[in-house]
Amino acid sequence: MSDYQIDQLPWLADPHQRFVDQYYRGKSSHAHLFNIDKALGGDKLAKVAAQAVLCQHLTPVGACGQCKSCLLLTAGNHPDLYVVEPDGNQIKVDQIRQLCKALTQTAQQGGARVAIIINAERLNLAAANALLKTLEEPGDDVVLILQTNTSAQLLATITSRCQTLKFVKPTKLAIHDWLSEQKLLPAANSEGKMHDVTWCLSVVGGPLALANSLTSQHYQQLLTFRQDWAQSLKTGHLSNSLLKVSDQQIVDALNVLYLYLRQYVLKSNKIKSNNANHQTLNPVFQAKIIELAGRVMNMCHKLETMPSVNTQALCQQYVLAFRQLTY
Repeated sequence: MSDYQIDQLPWLADPHQRFVDQYYRGKSSHAHLFNIDKALGGDKLAKVAAQAVLCQHLTPVGACGQCKSCLLLTAGNHPDLYVVEPDGNQIKVDQIRQLCKALTQTAQQGGARVAIIINAERLNLAAANALLKTLEEPGDDVVLILQTNTSAQLLATITSRCQTLKFVKPTKLAIHDWLSEQKLLPAANSEGKMHDVTWCLSVVGGPLALANSLTSQHYQQLLTFRQDWAQSLKTGHLSNSLLKVSDQQIVDALNVLYLYLRQYVLKSNKIKSNNANHQTLNPVFQAKIIELAGRVMNMCHKLETMPSVNTQALCQQYVLAFRQLTY
């Protein structure tokens, strides 16, 4: 993700202040769950929250930024801060055992010891179970901060032992305005209309990822996929980019197809509501299109662990399935 500071991400202002308030007033838990995607800056918030816990002169609005602890954090070598991230696709039991052992040691700076677990949903079962004892009996002045993209994938025994930080996702309009402030939006067309880049938020994951996409060729690739899916579903034959999708691109391509199918149904409903004579999609047919979209999404999840796939055959399979439903 781009190196944005937390004060550049307005949707994190409230949860950050809420965390600081709780800790400043002594109302904070020893374990916190930040159900905030990394593409929304969840990992950045976790690190700023850790700084608030470790700060030697905490203010009502956050870490002072000037004490020895804050300076060590800025330099990236605070001895009492531990950060665990996935090793490949998982957080493994040895990582958690090592963390738990480290948290039993005396704080070198004489204050708290803080552990941040990034992408906590990737804790494998053994690692999650190894973490439970520390969550239950963390020891004095130990604070754990779990950042997750999808809390539903965490064990209930983990989430129940954490204080969940309240967070409201920014609206598409708010994200659009933020991208405008960052001067990342494409220029208006010849008619003066702005292109809505937020259509692909669920594909890229969030505004920070979208910002990265807009400053690279990635966003243009997603647009190309959307155009080529529209053409392919119309003709029954794969078009242009879909004939040469790489293994690295296939999940993006199928995510775009999923959005296209969902929009196909939503657009038809909108037309029907504005035109009493519109009879294109009956409820049964809509359900079949949504079911096809669900199959596409399930395949996206499977592809995350599959070593390779015949991308062209897979794309053609969904084109033919759509054609069978619509023609």
